[in-house]
Amino acid sequence: VLSKGGFEKIAIADPKAAPYGLAAVESMRKLGVYERLSPKVVTGSSITQAYQFVDTGAAELGFVALSQVVSHKEGSRWIVPATNHTPIDQQAVLLKPGADSAAAKAFLQFLKGPEAKAIIRRYGYEVR
Repeated sequence: VLSKGGFEKIAIADPKAAPYGLAAVESMRKLGVYERLSPKVVTGSSITQAYQFVDTGAAELGFVALSQVVSHKEGSRWIVPATNHTPIDQQAVLLKPGADSAAAKAFLQFLKGPEAKAIIRRYGYEVR
């Protein structure tokens, strides 16, 4: 689809501010289509806005997070090979204001457990 280019607009997140946007540009470059497609790129301020462009039809396709479309039955998708872009490392941290919060500490412990890891995987993310 990307190499044929038979579409008007492709949505991505801002590559200067969003890791998903940078991964989209890297992936298109690796596929050798970025220069040709760059005039068709519409840039959202975030991955959420890029998804909104696709969801509303403002863009025919886009690079979005798998978690945004994993439960959708309609449409089509292509999971970008991890080797096409720099890894996107996402983490949870406990900030100083929450350091004494039992609930915050319990939530962080939950995130490290098997139940949370299964949920995270279900939405398309890798867990280390």
